Amino acid sequence: MSASHYPANFGVFMAPFHKIGVSPTVLFERDLAIIEMADRLGFQEAWLGEHHSGGHEPIGSPELMLAAVSRTTRNIRLGTAVNSLPYHNPFLVAERLVMLDHLTHGRAIMGFGPGQLISDAYMLGIDPATQRHRMLEAAGVIMRLLRGETVTEKTDWYDLHEARLQLRPYSVPELDVVVAAVTSPSGPVTAGRLGIGMINLSASSPAAFEALRTHWGIAEKEAAAHGRTVDRKNWRLSAITHIAETEEQARKDCAYGFEEIWNYLAHISPLPASERPDVEGMIDDAIASGSVLIGTPDTAIELIRKLADQTGGFGSFVMTLTDFTTFDRQKRAVELWAEYVIPEFRGQLQPIREHNAWVRDNEWKSKTMAAINAASEKYAQQSGKAR
Repeated sequence: MSASHYPANFGVFMAPFHKIGVSPTVLFERDLAIIEMADRLGFQEAWLGEHHSGGHEPIGSPELMLAAVSRTTRNIRLGTAVNSLPYHNPFLVAERLVMLDHLTHGRAIMGFGPGQLISDAYMLGIDPATQRHRMLEAAGVIMRLLRGETVTEKTDWYDLHEARLQLRPYSVPELDVVVAAVTSPSGPVTAGRLGIGMINLSASSPAAFEALRTHWGIAEKEAAAHGRTVDRKNWRLSAITHIAETEEQARKDCAYGFEEIWNYLAHISPLPASERPDVEGMIDDAIASGSVLIGTPDTAIELIRKLADQTGGFGSFVMTLTDFTTFDRQKRAVELWAEYVIPEFRGQLQPIREHNAWVRDNEWKSKTMAAINAASEKYAQQSGKAR
């Protein structure tokens, strides 16, 4: 497979999945610190989620967090993963993301989805059976607004009269927008119909990994049918990851919070529950199923190559961070990713290795020593004549 099939961009994603019992203020500061660190180390993207219940995912407004961290970062792009469209009037979502795009000078990305937590929908009085349909309705309106159209549209949950945005996006030609996908075809269908990007979450889990084989083909087919185009560089894959210097260290790190977070994920997502009585067994099951990546930089490189083979190529890989580990070990994982994984796929290591081999394989030292000896001899001869 050619290098162009591998991702050139990398990101961090915090849903976030935090342990309960720690000050939310402290956790918010840590989330911001991870993004600031990722910016300094050369990551291209950072993503934050929107959730309203459950306790483990305490960010209700990712736009506020991203606006805050935009003041302390320089280059990293800042995305919502995701805005749950059925929970909001689509005009207001479009307006907020355009505002974020201006505050970040074009670094904003809007990710959207139907909303994951049924408990969120329950509190808002929304029938879960309507969420995907509402997402499609809202997404169509949002894209029309972002593209400068005036929208008049009434549904059973919003009513817009000659609605148009006061501000056009800072980004030209338009704000970057992606739809979330896991296993169903609804994500790629939406991406194709609207001509936008896609972010596949939990991409390494068995069902999601299998779906990757067909997802981009669906997006391309829908795009062609609706007069749109889609580009693989706007396809992002994400997986829950933790890496350390050794696999043993990575597993040891996960003793901190794996059991608590994994049990929560088993309640709210398709990820499988574990019946193992100990955390070591739970980690074994999760790794064996492919639902998580726990290992070393080499393990991460192997997974990305496997994902590229499965998909035929994608543009960005986003590492999902959780409180499987302590804050310090999360930071070390981000460092290791920047040190070894990112440069492997951005082509930064190969020329260094080639130059090293070129220097070591040639007789440069003998030539250097010959030049030094010649200079010493010449000086000795000149000194003798001078006397």
